[in-house]
Amino acid sequence: MFNSYSVRNPRTGQIDYEITPPTPEQLVEQCTNLRAAQINWQQSGLAHRIEAMQVWKQTLSSQKEAIVRVLISDTGRLSESLTEVDSVISSIDRWCRLAPTLLSEPQAKSTAIPFVKLQHQSVPYQLVGVISPWNFPLLLSLIDTIPALLAGCAVVVKPSEITPRFIPIIRETIASSPQLRDVFAYVEGAGDTGAALIESVDLVCFTGSVATGKKVAEAAARQFIPAFLELGGKDPAIVLSSADLELATSAILWGSVVNVGQSCLSIERIYVATSIFEDFVEQLVAKAKRLGLALPTVEDGQIGPIIAQKQAEIIALQLQDAQHKGAVIHCGGTVEELEGGLWCRPTVLTQVNHTMKVMTEETFGPIMPVMAFASNEEAIALANDTIYGLSAAVFAATETEAIALANYINAGAISINDAGLTALIHEAEKNAFNFSGMGGSRMGPAAMTRFMRKKAFLIKKESISDPWWFD
Repeated sequence: MFNSYSVRNPRTGQIDYEITPPTPEQLVEQCTNLRAAQINWQQSGLAHRIEAMQVWKQTLSSQKEAIVRVLISDTGRLSESLTEVDSVISSIDRWCRLAPTLLSEPQAKSTAIPFVKLQHQSVPYQLVGVISPWNFPLLLSLIDTIPALLAGCAVVVKPSEITPRFIPIIRETIASSPQLRDVFAYVEGAGDTGAALIESVDLVCFTGSVATGKKVAEAAARQFIPAFLELGGKDPAIVLSSADLELATSAILWGSVVNVGQSCLSIERIYVATSIFEDFVEQLVAKAKRLGLALPTVEDGQIGPIIAQKQAEIIALQLQDAQHKGAVIHCGGTVEELEGGLWCRPTVLTQVNHTMKVMTEETFGPIMPVMAFASNEEAIALANDTIYGLSAAVFAATETEAIALANYINAGAISINDAGLTALIHEAEKNAFNFSGMGGSRMGPAAMTRFMRKKAFLIKKESISDPWWFD
């Protein structure tokens, strides 16, 4: 049996929950049962699957208050937990609306050979494994799951062991749906459970760190199965001299500290034209100081606790490294222990450079290092000086000016005169650059069609001899 895991409460620091993963034999049995049930799920047709998802959506909606409560226990924050549930509910509707078009089969067509026609069929992978992180526990456990289920796959989800309290109530909602419960399951566990899961599925979706993503990719390669990886980021924001500073500072502040910066789409590096640098920093610091901690209750302030204790240690070490190398802190700047939880106020740094970890390694905290640049060429070079390439932001007086620069940034999604838009706009397909990910886009139409394999029927239309046959 895998080891049991104790779970820390991010607001109190207390160990108040425990999970016990399935044994390897139990996990294999569960995956076998899911794969067997997938056949009927696929053959039942898309209309049946849409109906099942809509029934489940109603159950989720009826349990919204209870789900939010356990998400608060998992993460220590309120507004983002409300957003998670609402986003999941709306995404079910969105995918149900799009699925009939995205999953429709094209008409048979002629080929270069007049007496042969071509017909395609899309076949779903039988069992999809989803390994999801702790920063948005519900949303990121379902962002791949919902389109996969509608595509006709069975799905097994292994969320992070850091935020597992939401799993039982989601299991209850699934169990109440007779059409869904045989093809959709959650399992508890840590890295060893995730590693074992990869050996029992036909495709794996992973969201998490680059280090773990590499291990997932290697394990998937050994199984010869596809791996869709959404990994870390060190997203840059570039503010050109023509930019609206009021808009840029507000957008970048939100993009940097929403969910305490615990998001792969967080702005983690800020490059500002020298001519407006001092004004930008002054405005950003003033706005950052207005944000308060969510203490003593979750209804207070805007900044929740750091969810993972290990992440708090990373943030503290990066701040120490930056200060040791000459960075200047204008606000925030420390990881505090308050009422047992670990907290970090929005932090603005200047006098930073790329020798510092805070400019090169993923922080996952509310840290805003700001660096000046003298030319557009320098800004582009600084933005691309990274192993990552998830997303970015560019601010300028016009979208034409911003896009002209954004064309040279190596990132999968670039917000123009805004920040973090990929959290809200899911229509755009994007692929990560460098070590920020691998595989098909989880946004746009590909987010559903990537769960389908293409089968081609090459159909001879006439009873004639092929000219290339032997005489």
